Formats: sequence, C-alpha cells, structure tokens
Amino acid sequence: MKVFDKIADVTAELDRLRAEGKTIGFVPTMGALHEGHLSLVKKCVAENDVCIVDAFVNPTQFNNKEDYEKYPRTVDADAKLLEGAGANLVWFPTESDIYPEPDTRVFELGPLAEVMEGKYRPGHFNGVAQVLTRLFSIVKPDRAYFGEKDFQQLAIVREMVKHYNIPVQIVGCPIVREADGLALSSRNMRLSAEQRQHALRISKTLFASLDKMKEMSVEEVKQWVIKEVNSEPGLEVEYFEISDSLTLQPVENWNNENIVGCITVYCGEVRLIDNIQYKKNI
Repeated sequence: MKVFDKIADVTAELDRLRAEGKTIGFVPTMGALHEGHLSLVKKCVAENDVCIVDAFVNPTQFNNKEDYEKYPRTVDADAKLLEGAGANLVWFPTESDIYPEPDTRVFELGPLAEVMEGKYRPGHFNGVAQVLTRLFSIVKPDRAYFGEKDFQQLAIVREMVKHYNIPVQIVGCPIVREADGLALSSRNMRLSAEQRQHALRISKTLFASLDKMKEMSVEEVKQWVIKEVNSEPGLEVEYFEISDSLTLQPVENWNNENIVGCITVYCGEVRLIDNIQYKKNI
C-alpha cells in the first residue's frame, strides 16, 4: 500500500495506473475509520483494479466549528486499517491542497438538499459538493463508494454527478451495524459507555417501527418513533422524517414502494444519524 500527502504524487501514480488500463475505485472518507468504511473499501477492492482511499475532514461541510474541531482524527490507525482491508493507495490531503484558495462555488442540488439535513444544517451539502467535485477532478475514478447510513448524502451525490455530468459511477453500500444494532459512525468514538447504551434506543426503535407500520399511519409511526427515542435519557430527536427514498419528500401513506425513515438524534453533544427502509408486506 502506498501512502501520499501531495496531489502531484497522487495524480502521477493514478495517471501511470490508468495508462496501464487499470480501473480506479475511490472511497472518499473523513478518516476515523471503522468497519463501515472498511466494508466500502473491501467492495471497492473487489470491483476495481486499484482502490484509493482519502481521509480528509472537510471544513466546508461543517456549519458548527466546534463539531469540526472535535471530529476524530486517527491517521496512523486509519492507515493500518486500510492496509488490512486491501487498499492500494491512501491519500491524506491537507486543507491547502484541497482548497488552495477559498471555495465560493454554489451548487444547484435541488429539492433533495432542502429537506432533513439540508434544513437543519444550512450549507452542509454545498460543502459536500465542493469537496467531492474537487476530489473527483483529482482522482478521476471509475467508481466511488458511499455508505447508505448517510442516505440523503448518497441521493444528493448521485444527483450531483448526473446534473454536472461527472463521469463516475456512484455505488451505495449497506449500513454496517454493531452486533447490538448501533449504526457504525466515527462520532461513536465521542460517546461515553453510558451514552453508547442510551444510543441503542435509536436503532431498536427504528426496527420496532417496522411492525408498527402494519397498524399505524405514517404520521402515527413518525410520532411514535420520536416519542420512543426521546423517552431514553440523554437522547433528543432533531428530526425524524418518513420519505420517498428517491425524492426524499415526505410521504403521507404506505402505498409507495420506496420509503425510508431518516432520523437524527443528539446524544449529549454528539449528533447521530440512522435510517431504515420501509417495505410493504413486511
């Protein structure tokens, strides 16, 4: 596995591999890696000749400076994990590499970016678009891999590459959970042992809501989930939306074939997200 920090070295290596006819798979991350990230890396390794992973905590997608500063950074541990997962190239860019000058671009992301995270974190997805378009222009991957835990982000990235004619195939990968159901997240590192136990209520409630949909309306399930999660000490729901998984717009009944429930919960100061797919005839 080769490790890079300079753009010129990364592009030279990728150009060489591309000239040999190699396919390039890319896993963009913010580091602080866990098994969820590694599942993306392993899929990337399996489907491409070359797997490159970057780890860059992107400042433009944080609208909370304290959250950005506290985001875990574990470079040495990340490199070891990536080598074990079979990554070929690892890139740890600096902020001056990605943003040699302030990025003032504003992206047209449409209605997908106006709900849920877009509503509660203004500018977040524009920051995601800024960094990804920059990374894609440097790496020029054939495929790029994203986790479904960030469900809205995945939908927006797919729309973005289509809208801006970026020649990359976006591959979504399933949520990876701990044995007890907690969705893996880099932010879990910030939870105390007690908070982690409280956080289990999030996934348990989402899974339980699959049965509730058989007897409750969409609005009733929505209110039940919020009440259940809020009843756990230390948890506060920021939002829970039951939406069309393609348009991300709220649904009013269960007749839609593609429904997702997306939740964001504060566990103390730590902001956790999760989601679940609702299917008829479960």
